[in-house]
Amino acid sequence: MKLHYSMILFLFIICSLDAQDRHDPKFLTIDRIYASNEFNQAYQSPITWIEDGEAYIMIERNEDGQNELIKYTTLSQEKSIFVSSAQLTPNQKKAPIYIEDFSLSNDESKVLIFTNSRRVWRSNTKGDYWVYDLTTNKLSQIGAKFPSSSLMFAKFSDDNNFVAYVMEFNLYKEHFSTGEVTQLTTDGTKDIINGTFDWVYEEEFGCRDGFRWSPDATKIAYWQLDASKIKLFNMINNTNDVYSQVTPVQYPKVGEDPSSARIGIVNTRTAKTEWVKLEGSIVQNYIPGIQWANDDLLLIQQLNRKQNHLKIWAYKPSSKSINLIYEEREETWVDIRYPGEFAPWFDDNDLYMSDENSFLRMVEDEWRNAYKIDITTGKSSLVSPGNYDVAQIAGTAKNTLYYIASPDNSTQRYLYSVDLNGSKKDKRITPEQFEGVNTYNISPNGKYGIHTHTSALKANSSNLISLPDHQIIKPLVSNEDFAKKIATLDLPSVEFFAVNTDEGVEIDGRMIKPSNFDPSKKYPVIFHVYGESWGQVATDSWIGLWEVMMVQKGYIIIDIDNRGTPCLKGSEWRKSIYRNIGQINIKDLGMAASEIVRFPYIDEERVGVWGWSGGGTSTLNLMFQYPDVFKTGVAVASVANQLTYDNIYQERYMGLPQENKEDFIAGSPITHAKNLEGNLLLIHGTADDNVHYQNMELIVNELILQNKQFSMMSYPNRSHGIYEGKNTSRHLYTLITNYFLEHVPIK
Repeated sequence: MKLHYSMILFLFIICSLDAQDRHDPKFLTIDRIYASNEFNQAYQSPITWIEDGEAYIMIERNEDGQNELIKYTTLSQEKSIFVSSAQLTPNQKKAPIYIEDFSLSNDESKVLIFTNSRRVWRSNTKGDYWVYDLTTNKLSQIGAKFPSSSLMFAKFSDDNNFVAYVMEFNLYKEHFSTGEVTQLTTDGTKDIINGTFDWVYEEEFGCRDGFRWSPDATKIAYWQLDASKIKLFNMINNTNDVYSQVTPVQYPKVGEDPSSARIGIVNTRTAKTEWVKLEGSIVQNYIPGIQWANDDLLLIQQLNRKQNHLKIWAYKPSSKSINLIYEEREETWVDIRYPGEFAPWFDDNDLYMSDENSFLRMVEDEWRNAYKIDITTGKSSLVSPGNYDVAQIAGTAKNTLYYIASPDNSTQRYLYSVDLNGSKKDKRITPEQFEGVNTYNISPNGKYGIHTHTSALKANSSNLISLPDHQIIKPLVSNEDFAKKIATLDLPSVEFFAVNTDEGVEIDGRMIKPSNFDPSKKYPVIFHVYGESWGQVATDSWIGLWEVMMVQKGYIIIDIDNRGTPCLKGSEWRKSIYRNIGQINIKDLGMAASEIVRFPYIDEERVGVWGWSGGGTSTLNLMFQYPDVFKTGVAVASVANQLTYDNIYQERYMGLPQENKEDFIAGSPITHAKNLEGNLLLIHGTADDNVHYQNMELIVNELILQNKQFSMMSYPNRSHGIYEGKNTSRHLYTLITNYFLEHVPIK
């Protein structure tokens, strides 16, 4: 076989770079990043606050390598065993229960242990539960008569006598002392879902645990979804057997009705359910959150199908009366969750109760502000200063609200405080030395917090602090070993900049340059994008080892954020993307890149772009709509046609296709595929239950029709994250790296 001269040159470059990287410890390789344990960044383990925050519990390993629950007194840091491995060893067993997660009863006398879990969609939410009673020193299994790994979301009643859980779409309660199990619902099936959720509620509202004990334990409020009319999307597994296997997913595509949703309140003594009668259709409205305010008051959040009208109802089971206490309307959409923030992916969407009579709600006016809502009167009062965005609520203490914001720099996040009574005199709590992105887990009494910090070239670190003085009580995670290790590398420089487009829009950017950057040279550039409402990429957070490696090879890497991304730049910035996904965001990214590639040290002929999920979609649109700027693209797990994605996400930001289908078509990459001129690599997992592999085949078909050449890689039975299976990440990033090295060459 004969090799073309350009291929010989490419192989020479690759071999030279690899040889350099292998022998010089200052340089990273794919294998050092993905096939070794050389660079392990530590993260703070979850904690559970007890005693109102004066103590907390963590899972730790003992000298024998077995998990135990360890208690720390917060201020003194006195350490003691809360539950030992011996106490967690069942009778006639040699090994203790492995603790995956745990929770405590309301009086903190019992511990509920979650173990032996298995995956349901995104995370492991089915498993076994055991209770250890600290007063009797007794360990017992909950739901022992049911199949292994079949229970979901078990939790204590506030009176400390019962645990309730979901098994096979039905609710059960179990008594500690007697072991008596009572089935509270009987109609649960794969279509009638009690106490948990369908795929789209979990993915787009973060809903998993679908029931709530009343404080007096006499009632449980729960969701019931009817998914019987939701069509099945079939994923095909071709590798686990000689015959293909089908995995059906109830998945409502954009424009199709969601599952119906209603709230039942079951009497835990009689197992009789009363249904809450809300205004409007149970199909054309969502219920993203419910919670008990007291024994006889349930707060219910109701959101219409278009997601631009939120109602919060107060329901009294004793009288079956219901009152509308709060209403919020938007011409675009109302946020229930706040995308792009550095917080846990899943939560319960509960309203943040500032006291027993009021809750806090973040509302979009010119800025996103925190308001205090009186439950009785519905009166709304502004709490935050009002002239900049609140990113998220962090906690409360007495008359103080803690929140995350960054008034002067959207790429960063800091802790602020303000008087809950409405003085609006804000105070930054995070000290100046923690420049970058800061997150907090604040104790119930507001006196302490777990503070986590990162910045572009600094490893993650966590400290236990006191509040409001922000003094360090104890360093928890320093990542000294990781920091020392990366300090031996040839690290890049990182700078933040802004560029104005021809339309006068200021776009934030993060530029990663080689350490030996020479402004007189011309560098190849790789843009990294997301571009949609769920993510921000140009942040002052750790850049990543793959990025370091690529810059070491001679690239400049640039992250940019367009209008519509969840930057702290005002409501108009975030909401401008409504009905404009694939248009306004692509225009911003394309115009910004057009300005950036004119920088004297960037080679306009060697410009790449890549992204994942929404970023993959943006990559396709940029390759198709701005082929004069972007010469090479790598699109991972992208949406080729907006009409194939789920209804909650796509309708929130685009409206209903029955009303403006032309906007969906105009913003879809498949519409513009005929304009491809450069090099394109498509990557997708065949078991992607989020962005279906269907999108890969749709864009492939269109590119074939338009006689456009491209490359593609399918990862069998990998989901949206493409991480399952041995060696997958290493293979994936080798593929992406080599594609850029070949088509955006280093000279």
